[in-house]
Order: sequence, then C-alpha cells, then structure tokens
Amino acid sequence: MKKNSRRIALLVTLTLLLVAVFFLYDLTGNREYVLERRAYKVAALLLVAGSIGYSSLVFQTLTGNRILTPAIMGFEAVYLLFQTVIVFIYGDKTFRVLTESANFGWSVLMMLGFAVLIYLFVFRREKNNMYFLLLTGLILGTLFTTLSSFVQMLLDPNEFSLAEARIFASFNRMNTALLGYAAGAGALMLILAWHYHKYLDVLALGREQAINLGVNYKGVTLVFLFIISVLVSVSTALVGPITFFGILVTNLTYELFKTHRHSVLLPACALISSITLVAGQFLVEHLFNMTTTISILINFIGGVYFLYILLKAKKL
Repeated sequence: MKKNSRRIALLVTLTLLLVAVFFLYDLTGNREYVLERRAYKVAALLLVAGSIGYSSLVFQTLTGNRILTPAIMGFEAVYLLFQTVIVFIYGDKTFRVLTESANFGWSVLMMLGFAVLIYLFVFRREKNNMYFLLLTGLILGTLFTTLSSFVQMLLDPNEFSLAEARIFASFNRMNTALLGYAAGAGALMLILAWHYHKYLDVLALGREQAINLGVNYKGVTLVFLFIISVLVSVSTALVGPITFFGILVTNLTYELFKTHRHSVLLPACALISSITLVAGQFLVEHLFNMTTTISILINFIGGVYFLYILLKAKKL
C-alpha cells in the first residue's frame, strides 16, 4: 500500500511539473493572451485525460476484459455517425442551426441511448451476458462506423470540411467553447461515481460473485454505463475520437500498479492519462513544430500495443 501511495505521489508531482513546463516554456509575445490560451488547452487536456482514463478502466472492470474500451465497443462511433448525419441534413448551415451546447447535449443523448441499447440487449438473458455485450457492442460499433463512412461519401467537399472538424481527433483545435459544459457534466459524473465507487472492487470479481455478495448487479452496471456514456461524450466533444488511448493508459496502469483496488487504479489511470496527453502535446508543439498531431502518435503507439496484447494473450 505504501509503495502504491508513493507511486501516486510521484505521478502527481510529475503531472504538476509537466503542467508548469507547458505553461511557462517559450513564453514570448503577449503573455496574458498566451497564458489564457494555454490555460484553456491544459484544462481541456486534463478533462479529456480524466474522462478517458476513468471510463476505460471502469468499462474493463464491467466486462472483465483488459483489451476492451468504450471506443472499441462503438461509443465513439455513435458520435461520428451523429456528427456526420447532422452535416448531411443541414449542410453548411449546420452549426448555425445547431449551437455548440445543443450539439453537445444531443451527442450525450445519443451515447446514452447506445448504452441503454446495449443494456437491453444484454440483460434480457440471465446467462452469458458478457458475451452478448461484446458481440452487440462490436457489431453496432462496426455498423455505425460503416454508416458514417457511407454518409461521408455523399457529402460535397464543403460539407465534408465541416464534418471533418468534428469527426477527426485534434488537440490543436479543441472545442474550448464547450469546456464549461463538459466540465460541469464531468463534475456531476464524478459525484455520482463517488457514490457507486464502493461497488467496483466487488464487480471486478464477476457477475455471480457480485450478486452473491448482495450487489444489485444490473442496476449498478446500468449506472456505470450511464457514467461512461457521459464521460465519452465529454472527451469526444472536446477533441474528437481517440480509439486506442484508453487501451494504452489502462494497461500501463495495470503494469505499474499490481493491485485490484480501484481506489488506487482510478486516480493512477487519470494521472497517467494526464501525463501522456500533456507531455505529448508539448512535444508536438515544441519538438515536432506541429508537423504531426498527438492523436496520430497515440493511435499508432496504442494500436501497436493493442496488437502486442492480442499476440501475448494468444500465446498464453
């Protein structure tokens, strides 16, 4: 326990140091304007990191599988489809008809609907629920991604440029106008998650064990699916989808912290996510001079790590 506490303290120190470097490095020109822009960017980075880290780790606890995340299961595909369809319907008037706050609200509702759909498909049966969950999520995720790609083919170049800003991840053009709404939604989910946090260690034991220990498995799982849906909405609305980031940070957390206690794993995962995003964005801006994006680096490294995990599991 003391070893884990020291490691978390080290992660906190490293996070604060990186944030300070991000703020103060190469501070030239209008300092007040630069600091304001960096403050918005750091706030968004930390919010996205915490949202993805928490939702991915809790989702893996619910599924009992360390290679599955909400992104792989299709939650972000719902966001992609919704953004593409509204551009197809409204064309170049899309973001005059639908305000940023309304767009965010509808995105949250779409993902909540997807979570309820998975819940209804899975928990109508008493056995093999997890297999139905995986199968349903993967099929629906593939379906929504395919439909989104099809609709994109129907857009003219001007309309596609509008959709592109929403459907491709970018940490350089974060939607900071939504930062307040996203932070509010994240705070509400944090309060709700804190109330149900005590069930996670029991849920990690499996469905039958959790029920035998007196947990309302279906109800608690539905609550966590609701929390996951909102947090995924927060991250995708701010920066767009990042498919493999959740796999990367959760498995790094498992490697560094050999424990099953979520009181340790959740803050550790959030801190590792924050370190990864802040350090990655700093390198993109000051080392690579914006010649690439952090999402490309994350998806490449995360994709390679995902294949490594699959191959490692196959050998076992």
